[in-house]
Amino acid sequence: MAPLRFSANLSWLFPELSSLPARLQAAGSSGFEAAEIAWPYTEAPETLARSAQDAGLRLVLINTPQGDREKGEMGLGAVPGRQAAFREGLEQAVLYAKALSCPSIHLMAGRIPQGADREVVRGEMENVFLENLRHAAGVLAQENLVGLLEPINTRITDPQYFLDTPQQAAAILKKVGRPNLQLQMDIFHWQIMDGNLTGNIQKFLPIVGHVQIAQVPGRGEPGSPGELNFPYLLQLLEDEGYKGFVGCEYRPQGDTVEGLSWLRSYWNRRGYPQAGQ
Repeated sequence: MAPLRFSANLSWLFPELSSLPARLQAAGSSGFEAAEIAWPYTEAPETLARSAQDAGLRLVLINTPQGDREKGEMGLGAVPGRQAAFREGLEQAVLYAKALSCPSIHLMAGRIPQGADREVVRGEMENVFLENLRHAAGVLAQENLVGLLEPINTRITDPQYFLDTPQQAAAILKKVGRPNLQLQMDIFHWQIMDGNLTGNIQKFLPIVGHVQIAQVPGRGEPGSPGELNFPYLLQLLEDEGYKGFVGCEYRPQGDTVEGLSWLRSYWNRRGYPQAGQ
């Protein structure tokens, strides 16, 4: 079985460094071979591409733009009345993905409008999402890119988020039926919403294009105290034949590099040349 490959989520790791180029350099120096950035749009794509190359890193994931942050938007894919803005943001994300040679874009669903009842608006929002996803699949296919859907838990992280369980995301993907749209599995969110991680990983892994990890409930390092047994979960991903990247999307409890002891242990066990750096 091939060892897992890890990417540093630079929207979370190395918060002690203020700039994305500096975080890219730090991730490369820490032994990572890949990185992901939720929203890279504060930097010119050429600058980021050069910084990633200098750091010896591949960029493997970015998100579509959030929308109007002052109005509390967190993605636009399922938001009624914002279809034009979603498509504009998608074009920007594709431009960045091409410049960064980044293969995947997380197509953010967005939040239920304030004051709306989830059950009342669910059908309308799903129809908007399906329409936008069909459009996105066509745009992404022209550039040989993959679109990802990520359920985000509504119990701790984002009570208004539209897409909140793997079952909901899988059903939407089935309705769209496009091979270049896949599931993004964030184990942190899945544990909070549904638990049953062994069963859900085995069931949904065939349609998963990217994995992310963090301890529950504090969203700290996988090696920090919490509900999840990461040696077991990482071995399960190996046993199930997962070939994509595992994104380290967690909140460092202290110094980022010191907090990577769990990953250095994994690399040591698997004979990685990065081990011990």
